[in-house]
This record gives sequence, structure tokens and C-alpha cells, in this order.
Amino acid sequence: MEFRQMTRQEIEYWYAVEFSEAFAENERKPLPDILDLAAQGRYQLWGLFDGGRMLGYATLWRQADIPLVLLDYLGVSAKLRCGGLGAAILTRLKERGFPIVTESELPVPGDSDAENTIRLRRIGFYRRNGFTPAYEMATCGMRWQALLANTDGLEPSDIMAWHKALYGPERTDVKVPLGPDEVPEMPYWMRD
Repeated sequence: MEFRQMTRQEIEYWYAVEFSEAFAENERKPLPDILDLAAQGRYQLWGLFDGGRMLGYATLWRQADIPLVLLDYLGVSAKLRCGGLGAAILTRLKERGFPIVTESELPVPGDSDAENTIRLRRIGFYRRNGFTPAYEMATCGMRWQALLANTDGLEPSDIMAWHKALYGPERTDVKVPLGPDEVPEMPYWMRD
């Protein structure tokens, strides 16, 4: 297996097939925005490959003046899930040593037990792989649990400020941290 940055053709496949299958529409940044961030050097798209076959992926949102990296999307091809590939990707990322924040959707009161069980399972997956729950935040119209890795010695207030700064001021749907009574707003690509 090889873990490397994706080519443009692989990015287009990832977006059309892997990403679109795994993430809800309100969670998917438009491809032109992702490509623009990548062209600015602020976004990296990594794939885990077996030959030319994509097994899984991780996208990283970075900024030169911010030491924190946002693990924006993590996924494994549908037929290969629950086989340790997601954990393998997280291990490769953590071994690089940079501080990482990721976001996992929190249970939604009144939603189905099945959906909330999946949400809790995802948070548990990150915890089992060395991430620590830190604070609640909002993006894409939902509440998320922020989870951290490789952040020992960093101040929580700095981590939260860097987390918000990675998204930029134009992302008004991003609240870091999110208060218990605050209502998340939808991202710009879902507004009329």
C-alpha cells in the first residue's frame, strides 16, 4: 500500500465517487473550492492506494502560519470499511508529528437511534486511534465534536483560534467553540 498525494485525475474520481458516496451534500465542499485551496497550497488530498486502486483518503487543511492541521475528510472505500484501513491512514498522519484537529458529528436529539449510533461509533473510532475529544463546534449546519492528536503542550485557546482561522472569516457557519444554546447555520453552498 502506498499513501501519497492524489493526482488531478484521482481527485476528480475521489470527488465524484468516493467522497460523494460517503458524505452528505451539506458536508461536501464544492470541488472548485477544494481545488482553489489546493492551488493556494492550503489543502492536500492524500490517498491510500494499492497499485492504481484507491482504498481510502484523507484531506488536510493547512496554512503556513498555523501549526494546527485540520483533518477535513477521512474515508475508506465502501466495500473495504471496517478492515483497519482508516486506522492505518490515521497512523500515517499522526506519525508526521504535526498537531491535528478533526471533527466528528455529534448525536442529534430526536434523530433516529441508528444514525446516532453511527455518530457515536465514529467518535469512538477516533478515540481508539489516539484522538482526544476537546470541544464542540459547528460547521455545515451541524454540531461536531472536535478531536485532537499530537497537541500536547499547546494551549486550548490557541488550538481553537487556529481551528477557526483555518476556515477563514468568510465561513460564518463555523463556530469554534459552539455554545450549548447556539444553533449551527448552513454553509454558503447550501444557502439560497
